[in-house]
Amino acid sequence: MPELVRAHLRIYGRVQGVFFRSTMREVALELGVNGWVRNMPDGSVEAVVEGEKERVEELIKWAHRGPPLAKVERVEVRWESYRGDWEGFSIVR
Repeated sequence: MPELVRAHLRIYGRVQGVFFRSTMREVALELGVNGWVRNMPDGSVEAVVEGEKERVEELIKWAHRGPPLAKVERVEVRWESYRGDWEGFSIVR
């Protein structure tokens, strides 16, 4: 059985106004990763993601690049215990 994990991400750089959240949602749904993503007042993007470890790691790799218009400067990742809180992937406002 695959290992299930949860990661709390904070993405910094030019990550707002560049379709980061909507593209992250598309990628997460393709990978079968659950969670949410939102813009933060400081210009960063925050996300909490859960799923199979390999798929969550793939989404984190994507977050280091982001969509074409983004310029990601850094990604902070905090690993947490899997909780199974979500079905699907939401953009939180």
